[in-house]
Parts: sequence; structure tokens; C-alpha cells
Amino acid sequence: MENQTIISEFILLGFHTELQIQFLIFVVFFITYMLTVLENLIIISVVKGSRSLHKPMYFFLGNLSILEIWYVSVTLPKFLVDIWTQNKIISFHNCMTQLYFFISLMCTECVLLAVMAYDRYVAICNPLCYPIIMTDRLCFLLGVLPWLSGFSISFIKIIFISRLSFCSPGIINHFFCDISPVLNISCTDMSIAEFVDFILALVILLIPLSVTILSYIFIIASIFRIPTTQGKKKAFSTCSSHLIVVSVFYGSLVFVYALPKKEALREADKIFSVIYTVLTPLINPLIYSLRNKEVKEALRRGIIKAIYK
Repeated sequence: MENQTIISEFILLGFHTELQIQFLIFVVFFITYMLTVLENLIIISVVKGSRSLHKPMYFFLGNLSILEIWYVSVTLPKFLVDIWTQNKIISFHNCMTQLYFFISLMCTECVLLAVMAYDRYVAICNPLCYPIIMTDRLCFLLGVLPWLSGFSISFIKIIFISRLSFCSPGIINHFFCDISPVLNISCTDMSIAEFVDFILALVILLIPLSVTILSYIFIIASIFRIPTTQGKKKAFSTCSSHLIVVSVFYGSLVFVYALPKKEALREADKIFSVIYTVLTPLINPLIYSLRNKEVKEALRRGIIKAIYK
């Protein structure tokens, strides 16, 4: 270890493909990025501009759209520049900054999805008390909680990771600075950093996931008690979009971060990383808009208003 050279910049390998394929990847990811930003901006504008959507459910949906724009903007622009210029070098400070914001936003989304699940639980299981429970003050606090907890916990994580030393050649086998690929190239004892990361990951992942699961257990039990089939369909439709988003998000996280790591799975990890860093922010607005009558109606009115304005 003493013969190793401590480095201050890394090389992001990205995807091992030919130059022509990399150009195709650039086009696909660039279009995906632009569509993701546009879709989420539309959702934010519709929620803000339509009085019928001034409800807790859509307040949290607006928060999710803001988060998704940040989410893709942390990783994709750098990746697109790397493909275009073929310069895949990233400095230590930029890598730590990217890692911090990526972890923060991922943790924030975990808590925000739990908050949205709790909102659906109150709406379905206690519909008469919903306006009394979900006051403006509580909605504001529940809206701030994910951002505050996500960025605070990630700050502790990044302090321990940034104190590690990284040795030559400093090649990160990923298309952005993620926790596991960065820790894999450390040449110092990282047991403390790994332990802190593990404990905080349990806190920020398991607690929100437990809240989400418990909420849906009560929701499903409440739906089964509804006497009419039409009533059951209506109740389930209000939370089906959120359930799909949760399943996709946590499913990809489990594959990338929870399963045992083998060298043969490194490329598969990158593919699954694309799901929750690129595809999920792209499809979330579509899921919520296509499966929600109120959002579709607000979109329709907004388009008509824009045409005849």
C-alpha cells in the first residue's frame, strides 16, 4: 500500500461499448433527460396552477417532481458530457459533491414515498377525518421532513467517505459516483465508513419502507371491507400509481445495494442503476398523470387554456 500513489481525480468507466453505440446512448439519454425535466415541470405547473389539485396528495406529488428533476440533473449532464468529449475524468471534490447530492436525493425520495403512503392511508382508512388530520401545517412539516432527513443523513455519510484515501489508477466502474463503486477503489481501512453507511442506510431505508408497508397493509385491509366492487376500485385507484412507483424504486435499489456483489454482476448493477436514476424519474410523471383522472382533467384544461390564450 505504501507504493501506491494517492490520487485527487477519478476515471468514470461508464458503459463498455463501441463508439457508435456510445453515440446512440448519448442520443437516448439526452432525449430522456430533456423529457424527464419537461414532464416534471409540467406536473409542477399543473399542480400549482389548478385549484382542484391544491390538496395534500398533489402537494407531495409536486415535491416528488421537483426531486426527480434534481435527481436526473445530478448524474446525467456529467455522463452526457463524458460521452460527447470522451473525457471521463472527474475530480475528487466533484465526485464527492455528486455522491452527496445523489445519496441525499435518494434518501429524500425514500422518506417522501413513505409520506405519500401515509397520506393515502389517512385518505382511505380515515376519510372523514382526512381534512382534520392533514392540515396545512402538517402537510408543510411532512413536505420538509424528507428533504431535511435525506440531506442531513447523507452529510454524515459523505464526511466519512471523503476522509478515505484513494489510490492509483482510481478507476470507478460506473457512469457516476455511487457509494459501492467509490468505496471499492479506496486503499485505506474503510471499515468505519462502511459501518456508518450501513447503519444510516438501515435508518433511512428501513424506517420509511416499514411505514410504507404498514400503510398499505391497513389500506388493503380497509379496501377489502368496502362492500361494493365500484368502491373498491375507486379506493385502489387513488393509491395504485404510488404503489407502482414504490415497487419499481425499491426493487431496483434492492438489486443494486442489497444483493451480494460479484464481479460478473457489475455491469448488471449499472443497468439497474439506470432504472432508478434515469427511467424512474421519466415514467413517474406518466404513471401519475395517466392513472389519475384529476391530473388528466387539469392537464386537459391547461392545454385548452394555453391554446385559446
